[in-house]
Amino acid sequence: MSISRRKFIKNGSVLAGTAAVASSFPMDLLANPGEWTIATSMRSNTNPYHATYANGGANFAKSIGAKHQILITEGNSEKGISDVRALLARTEGKLCLNIDPNDSPDARVIVEDCAKAGAYVVTQWNKPNDLHPWDYNPNYVAHMSFSGVPTGKRIAQELINAMGGKGGIVGLGGILSNVPAIERRKGLDLAIADAPNVELLDYQAADWNETKAFEITQAWLTRFGRDIGGIFGANDGMAIGALEALRQEGLAGEIPVVGIDGIGAAVKAIEAGEMVGTVAWDPNWTGGMGGSIAYHTAIGEIDIVNEPHSHREFYGTAFIVTPATTHAYKNQDTSLDYKDFWGKATGQIQYG
Repeated sequence: MSISRRKFIKNGSVLAGTAAVASSFPMDLLANPGEWTIATSMRSNTNPYHATYANGGANFAKSIGAKHQILITEGNSEKGISDVRALLARTEGKLCLNIDPNDSPDARVIVEDCAKAGAYVVTQWNKPNDLHPWDYNPNYVAHMSFSGVPTGKRIAQELINAMGGKGGIVGLGGILSNVPAIERRKGLDLAIADAPNVELLDYQAADWNETKAFEITQAWLTRFGRDIGGIFGANDGMAIGALEALRQEGLAGEIPVVGIDGIGAAVKAIEAGEMVGTVAWDPNWTGGMGGSIAYHTAIGEIDIVNEPHSHREFYGTAFIVTPATTHAYKNQDTSLDYKDFWGKATGQIQYG
């Protein structure tokens, strides 16, 4: 069937007008969020930090009308990888994954699987130093973390100050190969190196686990007694485990304890005089923004390949919580603008 030149031009004008109208709308208004699954993967849903992290992901998914899936590794790398693969298959690659890998080597396998499936992934905390988002453009969107060495040193200094600058410290560490565990131990070592009258009595991996920390602390109290001047927990869960051991011996508030993560139980313990301090990471932000950056890359609103490296591997903002700062911490604005992708970033991740 032939078509007149006038009708062809008229139809072309209509199509051009339609395209112009379409281009005037933001990409995410044209996208169908229901096609995508936002997933949050983590070690445990009983850890308050991870619970808030998962809630952040759920809140973002709700804000765009997308499905949200929580994956729990239960501290098992094989389970974590298997669950991701199953979800990739079920979603046919229509997946935006925000994941805190159980162990650093897991990140490479997960990133490769996501890239092959056409999914988009943001990693948190754990990855090998030689694995970078720009190695798997555009599917490996970003890696988010916090600078563990300076914050580990800073909270250890609070502990040493509470000890009067002298005495013995015992330390509870995370999984040995985890990047945050390594960095926080290094921060503690630096703080002790600057305090000539302080010594490290012992340091043991409690694998981020409150129960293990409780049992290790009980053994320390028997072994070292009052030679323990302070307890360093590389996360708040372990610090709370140590605190419970102190409570059972009537020593809560007498032996200073610090943790890291900023969970509610730690903040309450600080207010009660049972802990000296913690470092808050804002898991609501990491949970929500990790999902947001992955999703907005997936729908084309972020051209991630052309973003600077400081937007691909970046630190977030830490908050040191002590008796002097608990009020400010509890009353800060926690609302999120999911389009302010790097508003809380504090620089590109550095590898020592």
